[in-house]
Amino acid sequence: MNFELFVVKRLINANKDKSSISSPIIKIAITAIAIGVIMMLVSFATGLGLQEKIRGKIAAFNGHIIVTNYDNNNSEVTLEPISKDQDFYPEFNNVNGITHIQATATKAGIIRTADDFEGVIVKGVGDDYNWSFFKDFLVEGKLPNYSSNLNDEVLISRYLANRLHLNIGDRAPTYFLREGRERPLVRGFKIVGIYDSGFQDFDELYLIADLRHIQKLNAWEDNEIGNFEIFIDDFDQLEEKWNEVYLNTGSFLDAKHIGQKYYNIFEWLSLFDFNIALIIGIMILVAGINMITALLVLILERTQMIGIFKALGTQDWSIRKMFLYNAGYLILLGLFWGNVIGLGILFIQKHFKLIPLNAENYYVSEVPIYLSWDYILAVNVGTLILCMLMLLIPSMIISKISPVKSIKFE
Repeated sequence: MNFELFVVKRLINANKDKSSISSPIIKIAITAIAIGVIMMLVSFATGLGLQEKIRGKIAAFNGHIIVTNYDNNNSEVTLEPISKDQDFYPEFNNVNGITHIQATATKAGIIRTADDFEGVIVKGVGDDYNWSFFKDFLVEGKLPNYSSNLNDEVLISRYLANRLHLNIGDRAPTYFLREGRERPLVRGFKIVGIYDSGFQDFDELYLIADLRHIQKLNAWEDNEIGNFEIFIDDFDQLEEKWNEVYLNTGSFLDAKHIGQKYYNIFEWLSLFDFNIALIIGIMILVAGINMITALLVLILERTQMIGIFKALGTQDWSIRKMFLYNAGYLILLGLFWGNVIGLGILFIQKHFKLIPLNAENYYVSEVPIYLSWDYILAVNVGTLILCMLMLLIPSMIISKISPVKSIKFE
């Protein structure tokens, strides 16, 4: 074994010799591995980052699972109320993995100013509402407080505020139609905060207000709401948790998860998994081909040395291992530089957000980055193992080399 390591060290030093025929090919192979690792890391980080960011924004406005009245209403507006007095509220103890449940309701309205008007959906929330998402979305003002008496404070999107020329402290006269009345009902909401989620499909619709306004406008009782929004701790278990929630909410209530409600968006997001797999496959294939080429050149360049080893009685597998160890060193060198450059790019984008995106097309304003040791280790270990496996076949050429002919080889 010590002899093999000695030979490997000599091979590595020979690789560094600029006059060596194999030197430029080895550099190309190392560069190919480094570029492949960079591309794989960027693909994982941006693909998973975009999925996580968009899922989070959809959950911010809907929860992960929505429990509503069992009817044929597929609109964003609540038509029939359900009772707030449920066994699963405020703690859903029958299902593990649920982090929060909140009661909400929605009603369509029109904000009318002196110069313009916009149709909106007023989302009523209560003192149990999870504001953690909107803390990140808030760009101006403060979050409203609905924990005490009924108040007129609302949170409006920057998109609507710009279109209606509204600012913090302004009143937003909002008109609501009510069945059986000719004249609409009016609420003069006071804007205390402006948010920007970057998800225009939601920003152009939602005005966040006190749930008790919706109850009064619909002539509901204090314990009547529109729906429950449920949050889970692991999105990968969404289907499983939805099924458990559905079975534990009674036959008069319906449950739907956001993957069903926004099917088209989640189908689009699933394409990123295919893109990531495709990029990984291509990069590993390119890196492997370059390493095979480098290994073959190394073998051909050192045919005489192989012949001498064979003449001295060295087994074919021992000689193959020497060259595979050398190839492994080159792969590790490529992995090192690929990680340094790739992770450096990702950290810069994560903290400085230098690369923007069109929010209308991608629902985010900059390229999101998701960093996890899971896929970083998988990329490095997977690349090393697959490349080494690909090199086993070309290394078999060593067994075909004749000691007599190779010693005469020039």
